[in-house]
Amino acid sequence: MTDPHAPIAAYWDAAADTFDDEPDHGLHDPAVRAAWASRLHGWLPDPPAHVLDLGCGTGSLSLLLAHQGHHVTGIDLAPGMIARARAKLAATGLEAAFHIGNADTPPARSGGYDALLCRHLAWTLADPPATLRHWVTLLRPGGTLVLVEGRWREAGDTASPYEPGAHPLPWAGGVRARDLTDALRPHVTELAVTPLSQEATLWGGPVSDERYALVARI
Repeated sequence: MTDPHAPIAAYWDAAADTFDDEPDHGLHDPAVRAAWASRLHGWLPDPPAHVLDLGCGTGSLSLLLAHQGHHVTGIDLAPGMIARARAKLAATGLEAAFHIGNADTPPARSGGYDALLCRHLAWTLADPPATLRHWVTLLRPGGTLVLVEGRWREAGDTASPYEPGAHPLPWAGGVRARDLTDALRPHVTELAVTPLSQEATLWGGPVSDERYALVARI
C-alpha cells in the first residue's frame, strides 16, 4: 500500500535547499526576524514554556523560541527540513529537539506542552477538523494554540502541488479565518484572530492576500 505521506515528504525535501530564500522563512533580514520575535513573544506564554513547533521547516521560528528561553520541540515530515533545523540550532549553541513526523498525528505526548505553534500548515492537512481536535489534546490545561494561517495568493489554483498518491487537501490554497475559527471554536475556551496582512515587515514586503494569527486557549 502506498504511503500517502511519501510524496509530501519528497516534495518538501526537494524544497529544503531553497526554503529559507523566502524572507519570512529564512528570517535573514534583521527587521523581519525582529518582527516575528516580537509577535511570538506576545502570542506565547512567558518563558520557559514547553512549545511544540509543528511543521517547523528549517527551524527559523524554533530558533527564535529557543533564543527567548523556551524548551522547543520541532516536528516536520521532511528529513531535509529537519536536518537544516538541527544544523541551524547547533550553529548558534542553542538547543531544541527535532523529530521527523507528520502533522496529522505528530510524535508528541498528549498533554505535554504549554503551547503549540503552527505556521502555514493547515492547508496540507488531510482531515483538518480531526487534526485540530487532536492538536488540542497535546496541550496542558490552560495551554495556548497559535495558528498563523491565510488564504494565499495562489488560492486561485487549489490543485494539490504533490505527486499522485498523496492525500487530498480540503484546504488547498489556504483557509480563511472564519473557516478556521468555526472548526476550532468547539474545542477551546478562548479564541482571538489578529489580522496580519498589513504587517509588511513580517513577510519581507507588502502582501495582498489574507493572513492572520489565530490564538486560542484550552
